[in-house]
This record gives sequence, C-alpha cells and structure tokens, in this order.
Amino acid sequence: MSDFARPSALAPFRIRNYRFQWPADLLTSWAFEMEMIILGWYVLVETGSVLLLTVFASLGYVGTLVAPMFGVVGDRIGHRDLLAMMRASYAVLATALMTLALSGHLSPFFVFIVAALMGVVRPSDLGVRGALVATIMPRDQLIGAISISRTTMDTARIAGALSGAGLFAALGMGPAYVAIVCLYLIATVLTLCVMVSAKPHPTGDTESEALRPSPLRDLMEGVAYCWTTPRMRAALWVAFLANLTAYPLTNGLLPYVARTIYGTNQTGLGYLSASFAIGSLAGSIVLSLIGGIRVARLMIASTVLWYATLLLFVQMQTVPTAIVCLVIAGFSQSLAMISIAVILMRTAAENFRGRVMGVRMMVIYGLPFGLLAAGSLIDAIGFAATGTLYAAAGLALILATVLRWREDLWPVHAPANAR
Repeated sequence: MSDFARPSALAPFRIRNYRFQWPADLLTSWAFEMEMIILGWYVLVETGSVLLLTVFASLGYVGTLVAPMFGVVGDRIGHRDLLAMMRASYAVLATALMTLALSGHLSPFFVFIVAALMGVVRPSDLGVRGALVATIMPRDQLIGAISISRTTMDTARIAGALSGAGLFAALGMGPAYVAIVCLYLIATVLTLCVMVSAKPHPTGDTESEALRPSPLRDLMEGVAYCWTTPRMRAALWVAFLANLTAYPLTNGLLPYVARTIYGTNQTGLGYLSASFAIGSLAGSIVLSLIGGIRVARLMIASTVLWYATLLLFVQMQTVPTAIVCLVIAGFSQSLAMISIAVILMRTAAENFRGRVMGVRMMVIYGLPFGLLAAGSLIDAIGFAATGTLYAAAGLALILATVLRWREDLWPVHAPANAR
C-alpha cells in the first residue's frame, strides 16, 4: 500500500521544531483556560453582576486593535522570539495575581487591571503561533499541522477548565495560580527551543535604513493585502461575524449560564466549558485525518451548523442537553476556524504571514462588542431571547457574506477550495 493512502495525524511531529512548539502552545492554552474559568467565576461571585462579568471577559480582547502591529513585529524580529516574549509577560502578570491571592489582598479591581494588561498581548498569541507554524512546516503538511496545533486549545479547554475549576474549588485561588505561573514559565522555555533562521539585521548603511519601510507602512501594506484579496476578505468577515454573534454565547457568558440558568457551581461550569472543547477537539482530529478537503466549502457548511446548534443551545434548560449542544457547536466551530486559518495561510506570501494573522486577530474585536451588548440585552430581555437574536442575526449575516463572495468560495475550481 502507498504511504499516501491517507494522511497521518502524527506527521507534523516528524518536524523537530513542531515537537517543541506544540507542547509550548498546549501549556499556554491550558493556562489561558484555567485563568478564564477561575477569574470569571471570581468576578461573578464577588460582584454578582452579569454586566461586570461581560466587561471582564471583554478586557481580554482589548489588544485585538493592536494585533496587526504584533504581526508587523513578528515579521521583523521573528515569530519565535516575539512569541517567547509574549509568554514571559503572561508569567509576570500571573505572578502578580498569585501574590495578591496568596497574601489575601486580591479584589475585583486588581483582577480587572491585570485582565486589561493581559488583554493587550494575549489576543495576538493565536495569530503569532499560526504564523510560526506556517514558517516551520512544509506547505503540503499545513492543514494537518494547523489542525493538530488547534488541538492544543481544545485539549487545554477540557483539561484546563476541569483542573482550573477543581483546583479553585479544592485549594483556593492562590495555589491554583501557582500552577498557572509554572505552566507559563515552561511554555516560554519550550518556545525558545524552536530553531528558526535568524532575521537579517540592519547593516548600518544609512541609505539602506532610510529605504526600509516603517512599521506603520508595513501595517498598512498588510491590511491592503487582505482587503484586496477576495477570499481573504470573505474569510475575515466570517471570522468577525462569528466573534460578534457566536462566541459570546459559549465563551464569556458561560459562568452566567452555569450559575443563573442551570444553578450549578464551578464544577458544573467546568463540565460545560469542557464539553464545547471536546467537540472542538473531535473536529480538529477529524480534519487532521481527512485529505483533499475543499476548505472554503467546509468553512461555509460548518459555520451554518454552528449557528443552527446555538439556536438550540440557548433554549436548553438542563445541563445534560446543554452539553450535547455544546459538543456539536464545538465540533462545527473547530472545522470553521481551521478552514479560515488554512485559507489565510495558503493565500499569504511568506513575508506577509505575520501581518495577515495580525489582521485575523484584529477581527476578534467583534467578541468584546458582542459580549458587552449581550450583557445589557440579557438584563433587559433574558438569556434565551438574547441568544436567539444573536444566533439568528449571525446566521443571516454569514449567508449574506457567502452570497457576496460566492464566486471566490463555492466553485470547486476556486483557489480557496484548492486541495
């Protein structure tokens, strides 16, 4: 039998650099999920306000506006070095919260400050790691590598959510944060073990330096590059709409849903969060095992399924039925997000990858807007009505986007559907 009968899910691990980057991404994602569960529950219990919960969740995405600049910096100094510096900053901020929690001086005010600081850097982590994967992996292994790379977030959301909730409930916030700091430190070291070719340094020649584009010009070129490429623009619109209308329902609002709708505790919240991640992990694994996918068509179909499932989820009144919906929603969103990343990375020239993923991260800014609006709407009309409005509006806008760029997304011969 031919070795190419079907792709191997483990093929990316034959690349040395990937064997270091994958566990570094895994530990970082694990720490992210632990922090979101622990701090989200802490803010909700201490303040008793769903609006403040959505404000806290929104602070985690303030950096999406500057995400393209992280892409510019990554293209200039190297994505490995930038990623290591970012992860070291997470460790410093987590250490501050750990110290406050262990000393008994923690308050929601300090949590909001640290969340805002973390939110400047953290939204760019996914984009920079994606650009680094594209740099270290051969083109023919890109779909498998991105799919397996996404399992770091999926498995972390399962293990991180359950362990974060468990540690918080059993030992308290301080000891839980000791574990989080350790995860960030180990991830930083592993990231530094990735070996990439050094970026050329300026020679000191005045004329050469004068001709070198400014960071602002680099940024504008990256935005123009995405805007003038139809399949890129369509993929970015789909990502923006998903962040605006889909992710708020299963992301920042889950602590409210768990406590108010289902009357459960931190452990129940962990189960709900983990169920979405289990579906997402299944989607990542399935896609890593299947070759010859028409990725643009997959993006469309999986996004429609995602919204249809959310319409059911917001009507559920029990934890078991909600878990079933969240598993299916997680599965479909995984296929959609991987498809978007593959379309962008296949389209982007190597010297634009960082900037393209920076623009991709910038569209995440739809999420804080969606969260803040949802917090106000829930107070006014309730969770079920708000969720139905979000899912129905999101589905309608996604279909409008597909119709607008149907010639770039649906035909088999379209570049976005290249195998």
